[in-house]
Amino acid sequence: SVGTIDSVFQADTDAGFSIVQFAATGSAGTIAHGLSAAPELMILKSRDQDGTNWTVYHGDNTNYMRLNAVTATADDANAWNDTSPTSTVFSVGDNGGDTNNSSTTNMIAYLFHSVEGYSKIGTYIGNADPNGAFVFTGFRPAWLMVKSLASNNWHIWDTTRGTFNPMASGSLLVADDVYYESQLGSVLDILSNGFKPRANSGGYNSAVQYIYLAFAEAPFKYANAR
Repeated sequence: SVGTIDSVFQADTDAGFSIVQFAATGSAGTIAHGLSAAPELMILKSRDQDGTNWTVYHGDNTNYMRLNAVTATADDANAWNDTSPTSTVFSVGDNGGDTNNSSTTNMIAYLFHSVEGYSKIGTYIGNADPNGAFVFTGFRPAWLMVKSLASNNWHIWDTTRGTFNPMASGSLLVADDVYYESQLGSVLDILSNGFKPRANSGGYNSAVQYIYLAFAEAPFKYANAR
């Protein structure tokens, strides 16, 4: 009864993460997500319709990206019905977003919002310099994904595979292609309170805007002395 399109969800309000299933109608509507705050990043995919992309909401009501493609953010006011998500629902438009609401298809959605000391979703502007801009997260990231709003890969680093700075070639994966670790070079520092690009790369440090999703290595809001 929350939202105009019925949904079933599993939500962890402490972690700011929800998995939502709904049957798309093809008409604009709202969908309950079960979180306690408005999602900042949403990833939607048809479960049974061939040829559809992984549609990504990144904080812009009139644009979306594709998790499975290097393409730049696409202009489509219909994707999210030009409506910001709220603490209870998110919106889709008429057959919106490539498509995240095609009639009769079953959809899966993964929704995230930042949780202090645990996760951070944000943006930054690269400086196209080996001494890249410092990006503050408030914790040491254990897992980090970065995407340019221009055309480039979804870059992923983690501190299990990359154990020292700089995170050099062999510690990078991409979400949108079949590259293996050592095919793409990456030079980035994971720091105690954020991260810092160490190369002029279109993937994470050109003079354009980027979005990122980071999860903490030690997900505690306050550290306790032993």
